[in-house]
Amino acid sequence: MAIGKQCKITQTGGLKQILKRCSSLGRKQHENIDYNGVPKGHFAVYVGEHRSRYIIPISFLCQPEFQYLLQQAEEEFGFGYHTGLIIPCEEVVFQALTASLMR
Repeated sequence: MAIGKQCKITQTGGLKQILKRCSSLGRKQHENIDYNGVPKGHFAVYVGEHRSRYIIPISFLCQPEFQYLLQQAEEEFGFGYHTGLIIPCEEVVFQALTASLMR
């Protein structure tokens, strides 16, 4: 049971780190949009070979499908970079996933 708690704590720490770096939370805002054009309650990710930018709701972080992508991102890139959250996924797959999560 202690292992499960530790995993949740580690995941929570990773999610906080993601939100801090990529979201509009915690930044001074003008008309609910931060200086990178990210609306309040959203964050930017970069997907695919060409690193296309997508703005997605923070609520996606609670979805198991999206958490899987975050685990893949951490394994491949780590969370120590400052260029934004890169999701190691083809754009077409990411678009299908996000469309299904929007429903």
